[in-house]
Amino acid sequence: MKFQKSHFSKAFLLLLIIVVINVISYNFYGRFDLTADQRYTLSEASKEIISKAEAPIIVDVFLEGEFPPEFRRLQAETRQLLEEFAAVNPQITFRFTNPLEEGGNANEIATQFYDMGMTPARINVVENGRTSEAIVFPWAMANFGKNSVAIPLLKNQLGATTEDRVAASVQQLEYAFADAFSKLLEPKRKKIAVMRGNGELQDRYIADFVKSIQEYYYIAPFTLDSVAANPQGTLAQLKEYDLVIDAKPTEPYTEAEKLVLDQYLMNGGKQLWLVEHAAMETDSLFSPAGTAFALPRDLNLGDYFFKYGLRINPTLVKDLYSAPIILATGSGSEAQFNPYPWFYYPLSSSPSAHPIVNNLEAVKFEYASPIDILENSIQKTVLLSTSPRTAVVGLPREISLEEITAEPDLSEFASGEQPLAVMLEGEFKSVYENRVLPFELDNFRSKSKETKMLVISDGDMVKNQLQQGQPLALGFDRFTGTTYGNREFLLNAVNYLLDDRGLLNIRSKEVKIAFLDPEKVEESKGFWQVMNILLPLGLLALFAGLFGLVRKRKYTRK
Repeated sequence: MKFQKSHFSKAFLLLLIIVVINVISYNFYGRFDLTADQRYTLSEASKEIISKAEAPIIVDVFLEGEFPPEFRRLQAETRQLLEEFAAVNPQITFRFTNPLEEGGNANEIATQFYDMGMTPARINVVENGRTSEAIVFPWAMANFGKNSVAIPLLKNQLGATTEDRVAASVQQLEYAFADAFSKLLEPKRKKIAVMRGNGELQDRYIADFVKSIQEYYYIAPFTLDSVAANPQGTLAQLKEYDLVIDAKPTEPYTEAEKLVLDQYLMNGGKQLWLVEHAAMETDSLFSPAGTAFALPRDLNLGDYFFKYGLRINPTLVKDLYSAPIILATGSGSEAQFNPYPWFYYPLSSSPSAHPIVNNLEAVKFEYASPIDILENSIQKTVLLSTSPRTAVVGLPREISLEEITAEPDLSEFASGEQPLAVMLEGEFKSVYENRVLPFELDNFRSKSKETKMLVISDGDMVKNQLQQGQPLALGFDRFTGTTYGNREFLLNAVNYLLDDRGLLNIRSKEVKIAFLDPEKVEESKGFWQVMNILLPLGLLALFAGLFGLVRKRKYTRK
């Protein structure tokens, strides 16, 4: 009887322990991230964004099917990250689907994705020494109510291997999803003025950039034409905006217009300048002579930037690390478009850890000028610059297409890195401090609040190409099929200027992905295949032999 009571007590105690553990685990849920880079731990910014989801967000991921190992890694990392999002907020659900699983026409489905703004990726698959091409759809779609946002899962990287592209993509996964959730959940708050009236780029050439930032902010055109008649009223209207963007002005500013812009900055407004001090367009080269003159352009902004600590030189940079120019040979149906090195198109890929340029694709410039950085109290950060193999040439200068056939003189390209995009932060002093004002102004400020300004010495950096009159994605070259990092850089810059640090901090997260060496895998594949077959059988035989030996010794003793 005592034996039964003892067993009953132990069973009851065990059952009680199990119940207590289940109650504790139900009320105190937790996940543990044991990775060195904490890749599965969401940042506080991500948690804050998804905490606002009080209705279901359904994420469709189109990474399902048979993939090369690199894309299986991207698939697994995407799944694990979404599991983390769902663990923080159960309103987030996801499903993986294969767009080709029902045997549909791959090209037709790819066209449908392209029409929705989700360009499929064509990849080379190497298997058993044979190379074949496959179509994958590295995209996701987040749906919240009646709104949807496409999420790119694979980054474009110029000249990168598939492993490098996937590694960069995994690093940006949290940012990609957090950015999409932010677009769905957070209302627009801040306002941006896109300047007009000084010969800026036409709307169709900045259409893609404006569309990109319009997903986050209110956008409106603004002109300084009314400054001549009502300068104080114009300044009051401009103060209603949080950021001013001036994209490639070509007409000089009056002193009154500069004072309005200066006082806007003094009152805490942010500014993004894309200005050129060299007048040169590639289209002017396509003449019978094949030459054009690059001339200095005076916008009457020299003292404006000089006071803040910068000087844009009226010169041009030539960089050995550059994008090509596309020239046609032949005519009619026989025409062919071929790329040629064009040193006036610098490509800037910054190694800086600044959140604007971290893990960014190369940014393309056209006929950019070097920026001198001057000493003053304002903090200056060079975000983009040329490569060390740079030449600086004076203006005016005749530029000819014949330069593509000339062998570059390496001794000419010895000017070192030249800044092309500089961020200024701090308290600015007014350009008109201790000067006669061009008009009477109430509440003149000689020193600014804490504010920021980004100066880029190329207006074409924001210019998208056109195809049949329709704007293409900013940074996409329709002739080469290459996508540069222009849009991502400018979008990050706008977010930074407007203090949207949360998403930028997510972008700065470092994730290290290790891949197997394909050459070593191919060399040792046979060895490991044999090991995977023979080792389990050998262990089984060894265990069986030992088990038989133990039984034999046991029963022999008896």
